[in-house]
Amino acid sequence: MKKSIALLLVLCMVFGLCACSSKPKTLTFTTGGESGTYYAFGGVLSSFVSGATGLDITVVSSTGSKANIEDMAAGNAQLGFSQSDVMSYAYSGSRLFDSAVKDFSVVAALYMEQVQIVTMNPDIKTAADLKGKKVSIGARGSGVYFNAIDVLEAYGLTESDIDPVYQSFSDSAESLKDNKIDAAFIVAGAPTTAITDLSTSGQVYLVSIDDEHAEALCASSPYYTKFTIPASTYGLTEDVSTVAIAAVVLVRNDVSEDDVYKFVSTIFNNIDKISEQHGKGAELSLEFASSITDVPYHPGAAKYFAEKGFSV
Repeated sequence: MKKSIALLLVLCMVFGLCACSSKPKTLTFTTGGESGTYYAFGGVLSSFVSGATGLDITVVSSTGSKANIEDMAAGNAQLGFSQSDVMSYAYSGSRLFDSAVKDFSVVAALYMEQVQIVTMNPDIKTAADLKGKKVSIGARGSGVYFNAIDVLEAYGLTESDIDPVYQSFSDSAESLKDNKIDAAFIVAGAPTTAITDLSTSGQVYLVSIDDEHAEALCASSPYYTKFTIPASTYGLTEDVSTVAIAAVVLVRNDVSEDDVYKFVSTIFNNIDKISEQHGKGAELSLEFASSITDVPYHPGAAKYFAEKGFSV
């Protein structure tokens, strides 16, 4: 009788352990606002990885890069999107961050995010024309806010030279539609849902950043890159010159090497399939993904890129 009970207990433990081991591991992936590219593309990536591996990637919306890094630092999320400049601020403890945050690492750079100055006023042709205008420059202290400040400074303007408002992408689009603001800074991969939706209510214009000022920005802040948004992106009459930064996926350092390897390898081994679900998939490349130099890569990501011939 005692032997039977002991055997039963052992069997329960074995099957219990098996049941636990078969349960998918859940990783929370913080993205951005629901009208931005982070949320939409993050949803596609998470769904694809979850369907192809034993991982369960749960995507949640957020207020963006800074909040995502803070959520990872607090243990509330394991993965998060970030602008490359905000990532650098966190790691160095500058601008948005009072002290350095170093308990995260890089998974991959995915695509470029363009600094888009949006208006429905055809008379606003350059950033210099924003002087005295009511302009949405993102939430206070956000990555978008500092991008706006950088662009204004390149044109000899400060925050006090405009009438600033501090709104999300979707709120900015609504304010433009209702003629409550003159322009808005939106930093996201183009095409951006907020701008695409806005264009259904009237003619939108993107303000160009000319070569001289773009080159000055890139020289003072190396995370910026000159970029051209094709006219066809939003049905404009001509291409738009601007600057861009990288959209990067970050991960907590304590996520296992195996889990991060599964995440990054599944994405980059299936670029064609992901591209069918979201336009940003076509911008994925191993060379760009492994190009970050100012923050270390997670060992799981480094392992995958090394297999593909890229040292990080």
